[in-house]
Amino acid sequence: MKKLHIFGLVLIAGAIAALLTLMDDISTYDSIESAKKKEGKFVHIIAKVDTTKPVIYDPIKDPNYLAFTAVDSLGHSAPVVYRNSKPTDFEKSQRVVMKGMMEGETFECKEMVLKCPSKYTDEKAATL
Repeated sequence: MKKLHIFGLVLIAGAIAALLTLMDDISTYDSIESAKKKEGKFVHIIAKVDTTKPVIYDPIKDPNYLAFTAVDSLGHSAPVVYRNSKPTDFEKSQRVVMKGMMEGETFECKEMVLKCPSKYTDEKAATL
């Protein structure tokens, strides 16, 4: 074999190894029940804020603590703790995409993205 062929095979093997390593970081959206089964592992959950339960946020006492209850599309719920400031328009959000991990029965949220469908509606349809 030529040195170029050997170098190419080593390069391909390295690329495959890198892809296999990165596949551990790829995640899909989980339900709250499946996240409970993966306790301690990083997951993404799409849920709604349960408005029947209290939202705990006191910016004077601790501006980096938000606690609420989330309900997924299957109807399962879990308490959520987000150790950061409360996102703007949190109460208006229709859905919340949360990234974090389950610790016991509580979801420790590391990142949160709010989904608000009103931002994406057609202005003409909104006025009709």
